Amino acid sequence: MSITVVGSIAFDAVQTPFGERERMLGGAASHFALAASMLDQVNLVGPVGDDFGDAEMAVLRTRGSNVDDVEHVSGGRTFFWKGRYHDDMNTRDTLDTQLNVFEHFEPKLSERSREADVLFLANIQPGLQLQVREQCHAAKFVALDSMNLWIEIARDELEQIIGRVDCLILNDEELRQLTGAPTTVAAAREVLQHGPSIVVAKQGEYGAMLITADDFFALPAYPLERVVDPTGAGDTFAGGFVGLIASRLEHGLDRDVLRNAMAYGTALASYNVERFGTEALASTEIDGAAVRRRVEDLWRFGRFDRLDVALRA
Repeated sequence: MSITVVGSIAFDAVQTPFGERERMLGGAASHFALAASMLDQVNLVGPVGDDFGDAEMAVLRTRGSNVDDVEHVSGGRTFFWKGRYHDDMNTRDTLDTQLNVFEHFEPKLSERSREADVLFLANIQPGLQLQVREQCHAAKFVALDSMNLWIEIARDELEQIIGRVDCLILNDEELRQLTGAPTTVAAAREVLQHGPSIVVAKQGEYGAMLITADDFFALPAYPLERVVDPTGAGDTFAGGFVGLIASRLEHGLDRDVLRNAMAYGTALASYNVERFGTEALASTEIDGAAVRRRVEDLWRFGRFDRLDVALRA
């Protein structure tokens, strides 16, 4: 199987209580690809400028990802984001956003990218996500990420593309904003009535939950004593989740596959936040064996012996 991801490739500047980086590789497509490439072949689609060099391109190629559709815009500069995290690491302030080449991005997919078995539509304008979806007729599984901005200013297009994907991945607040439902589970149930068969609600430090028509499953975040930089954690989670599904898709999707996908996404995201940006998943220290150990920890944490208790009336 193979995965195509369409989204942002960026430079980030980040300040956290544990330090800062003035310029590091970031972007949704970058984080997703570094995670998903541990499980399957990835094709990246996104724009970069003249400031994007060979070193950054080498990181995108980690574990053999295909970068043929990374578009170099001559005379342009790469998308840039700067943010500062508060002490609790759950809230952040955006200090600067420069769309640069991303402002006029029109996805151009090669035949290889169009023919991928799995498609991940990272957080970009919903109209562009629709354009990409229309090009990828071969995709057997399509997952989508979005954000509160598009819910506010491009709801019609967002609802159209949601109706054409298999899986919607949003954080819990965005799901409630999208539907107006009072709880995350109620919001997910409503989304399931409009096309997707799977909804994943990201909950930051509290983990994530998966809702289908006949199942509910939740995992906590992997327990860490130190979180250095949460930037890209959600995209890394999506990379592990979608990557596991891609690696098993030819055998069919069932409850066990989806639950394992949740575990792999959670494990990979835990490595991502232990260093700045893409530093952890681009290193040779994080390999399949390391990820597998954390996946096994997650399953072990969730196991307990049955205890029959008499409940009071």
